[in-house]
Amino acid sequence: MELNGVDAAMRERVRHVLKEVEARYGMKVLYACESGSRGWGFASPDSDYDVRFLYVHPPEWYLRVDAPRDVIELPIDDTLDVCGWEWRKALGLLKRANPTLIEWLDSPVVYQQDEKVIAALREQVPAWFSAERARWHYYSMARKNFRSYLQGDTVRLKKYFYVLRPLLAVRWIEAGKGAPPMRFVELLDGVVTDPLLRQEIDALLARKQRAGEAEYGAAMPRIQAFITQELARGETPPDLPHSEKACATRLDTLLYETVMA
Repeated sequence: MELNGVDAAMRERVRHVLKEVEARYGMKVLYACESGSRGWGFASPDSDYDVRFLYVHPPEWYLRVDAPRDVIELPIDDTLDVCGWEWRKALGLLKRANPTLIEWLDSPVVYQQDEKVIAALREQVPAWFSAERARWHYYSMARKNFRSYLQGDTVRLKKYFYVLRPLLAVRWIEAGKGAPPMRFVELLDGVVTDPLLRQEIDALLARKQRAGEAEYGAAMPRIQAFITQELARGETPPDLPHSEKACATRLDTLLYETVMA
C-alpha cells in the first residue's frame, strides 16, 4: 500500500537504513521524514527519496573540548539520499528560525519519530518562526532556481516547481499565515486565486507526476509571467513585524531532557 507517494516496501527499506546508521554511529534517530518532491507532493515515478533525520548521541558525546561533527551524510545512490542533523545542531537552527528545519517538521511522510520529543520540538516552532527570514529564504531560492533553470523556450518541467513552490511560500508568509506548509497543493489552495493560473499549474502538476524527472517541455506563458511578476515584486521586502522570541532556556531544557533520557 502506498501512502503519500511512498510504498510499504520503501518505508521498510528506509527504516532498515536508519537502524544501520544508529548502529554505526552509536546514536538514536529521533525523527526521519521525506524532504524532497515526495514530501512536497509533485514526485515523478522515477523520483528519488530524500530522507532527512534528527538524531541524538549518548551524554558522553557532548562532553568534549572539540565539538565533533554534527551532520551524518550517507553516499547517494540511485534511489536514496539520506542526511541527518544532530539534536543540538537542530535546536540551534530552530533558534535561528531555520526554514528548512521547520519544513521538515511538517512533512507528510514520516518514517519514524519519538512522539514525545518531536511534539515538544514542534511546540517551539511558533515562538521561533521569523516571517522575515523565511520570506527571504524562499524568495532567494526562487530567484536562484529561476536564473539557473528556467531560461529559454524549452525547460525541464520539474524545475518549474522549484521556483513556484518557494514563490507561493512567500505569498503565504506575506498573508500572515505563518510557516508555509510543505505540501504544494496546500500552498496552491491557500494563495492562488487566479483560476487560469491555477488551471495551468494543475495541468503542469498532473504532467509532472506522470513524466520522468528529466522530461523537458515548452515554457508555459502564464506560469512564466507569474514567476517574472513575483520575482520583480519581491525585490522590495514588505514591512513585516519581527516575531517575539521565546526564552532560549526552553531549548536548553529540551536538549538536556533528550540527551539525558
